[in-house]
Amino acid sequence: MHRIPRVPVTDLSPAQNALVQSITSGKRGTGRPMSEFTYADGSLRGPFNPWLQSPEIGERAQRLGESLRFDNAMPPTLRELAIICVAKHWRAQYEWFAHAKIALREGLATEAVDAVMAGTEPPESEDGVRAVVAFVRETLETGRVSDATYAAAHARLGDRGTVDLVTLIGYYCMVSATLNVFQVPLPEGETPPFEE
Repeated sequence: MHRIPRVPVTDLSPAQNALVQSITSGKRGTGRPMSEFTYADGSLRGPFNPWLQSPEIGERAQRLGESLRFDNAMPPTLRELAIICVAKHWRAQYEWFAHAKIALREGLATEAVDAVMAGTEPPESEDGVRAVVAFVRETLETGRVSDATYAAAHARLGDRGTVDLVTLIGYYCMVSATLNVFQVPLPEGETPPFEE
């Protein structure tokens, strides 16, 4: 069920069109055709269609997301690992669908992705995997992290990387809420990763 209108990218206000252009012509759009951003009906995938209803806020949100993905001090594998940990916590179907693929493409070990889905401790397939998973899980479950958990993540990420990690967690919680509340669907033919 669509809780918010699905707006084809051919039927936009000037502010909405500016948001679409920002999304598709920025760093996340490099080398990607418009079809990778839209469903068959021409509406935007992921959190972007809901954000069209508030394009000024959507623009700020998408710019923060772009910066967190492409200007992050974390290695891409650990960044994507953190994102799928948030997706798992929220059971955000679209977020997992999109970012598990990106994680694997960036080189994160399949065993680490599988462990996040299973809720188990991942193998240390690269330095920092266990530290990042523990940090994200503890943050989401308790709203804080212990000194030991903080120290382990900080040893791998440093000051800037740890700040980027905390900001990334918050941002993808917002994305997860958007996806879940507005029941954003997967592309046609895709199997939901989480049982409803």
